[in-house]
Amino acid sequence: MAEALLGIVIENLRSFVQDDLATILGVDQQIQKLSSYLTAIRAVLEDAEKKQITSNAVKDWLQKLTDAAYVLDDILDECSIHSKSSCLSRVHPKDILFRRDVGKRMKDITQRFHDIHEERSMFQLSTGVTDKQGEDVDQWRQTSSVITEPIIYGRDQDREQIVEFLLGHASNSQDLSIYTIVGMGGLGKTTLAKQVFNDARVSKHFDLTIWVSCLEDFCVLNCPEVVTLPSNMNQLTALREVTISGTLLECFQGIPSLQRLYLSECSSLPEWVGDMTSLKELQISGNRELRSLPSSIGKLTNLSVLMIYNCSELTSLPSSIQYLTNLSELYIDCCPQLEKRCKRETGKDWQYIAHIPHQGVVSFSNREPTYYGKFMSLFFVS
Repeated sequence: MAEALLGIVIENLRSFVQDDLATILGVDQQIQKLSSYLTAIRAVLEDAEKKQITSNAVKDWLQKLTDAAYVLDDILDECSIHSKSSCLSRVHPKDILFRRDVGKRMKDITQRFHDIHEERSMFQLSTGVTDKQGEDVDQWRQTSSVITEPIIYGRDQDREQIVEFLLGHASNSQDLSIYTIVGMGGLGKTTLAKQVFNDARVSKHFDLTIWVSCLEDFCVLNCPEVVTLPSNMNQLTALREVTISGTLLECFQGIPSLQRLYLSECSSLPEWVGDMTSLKELQISGNRELRSLPSSIGKLTNLSVLMIYNCSELTSLPSSIQYLTNLSELYIDCCPQLEKRCKRETGKDWQYIAHIPHQGVVSFSNREPTYYGKFMSLFFVS
């Protein structure tokens, strides 16, 4: 998915600006133009990815965009690495040459994105297609805590049971508690929840109450004190996207609707991950103890994007990945052993990923050096 790659590049570009690298390298104008082009292009990507099915011209345009995004990402990575090993603002021949080289490459890539930006007008691409459609489809599911039926009949016992649970068991438990109201549509589940939410005893007992309508995105990161979640998290059937530490993954087993899963710091992946058949994007990052991926990944037939970052001990990909016919993008970054296994044509795992149209495999330790004329490096020693 070109949108996933472009999102990563835009984020890297933002970090590039925040670290003042654009000012130090003298490429402020190019960065401003690039930000403008990327934002405008990203707005029409959803429509472009749909139209490429019937239009070869749009498909070629998306390929140009993907290739250019890889080039820009490489430039930003090189600048970040160089800035950590050297002071870019110093008057040193090596750094002067580097700034000159980056300036020229930034100028070229900016012109390249300008041309891609201009080409998009030829295809009459619409902006915000997915967001608009999502709003139409899910608008009926949005609710509020406002009571529209002040008097309800026949639910007093149910209301008292829930209020008793909240004031008693839930308050005395150290864990986050979830009380599920189950029933077919139209039975008054939301109406009952509103009655409980607005009950004077509940409002008085809790310092803060929040009404959440159809939780679709769940994110818990950089929270070391959160070591567990309720065991019935899998009853949140509206969840579409989850971003968590790998140690919390067990709580989400059995959610059929999950489409995007972003994991960090997990030492292993369970076989039941293959049961998440609605999954479209899977990102595994920062898992330095992860040594293998389950073969059940081959059952994720809807998976289109797989991203693996900073998994230094991951030695290979499961052979079952060859069965993921919808997998269109594979990104591997800072995984030195995996990078060797996935090397084009010669790597042992290449036979499993050769069918994937777009691949980005990066290993900082194996980056090619930048040459300046006939010199690879130049130092002055007094």
